Amino acid sequence: MMAAWNAGWSELLGALAGLTDLDLARKVTIRGETHSAMQAINRGTSHTAYHVGQIVYIAKHFAGGQWKTLSIAKGKSADFNTAIASGKVSQR
Repeated sequence: MMAAWNAGWSELLGALAGLTDLDLARKVTIRGETHSAMQAINRGTSHTAYHVGQIVYIAKHFAGGQWKTLSIAKGKSADFNTAIASGKVSQR
């Protein structure tokens, strides 16, 4: 599954790397609706993010009590901010 995931992202990033500033203003049609290429890219990445959220939600369900948060744990923001301020954790 990860090989397919990485191959898909590699294709997308390769296609995006070949675009010029002029290409980003060109018009494309998605389901009968006209968008600039930049709007289409934003639409696609937003759509992908939605599905990633679905995957995480399902993974969290199946992991149950074994789930480890992917970000700052609920109710732990103050602890995280203290660790950042003290230099114990680096920001990414």
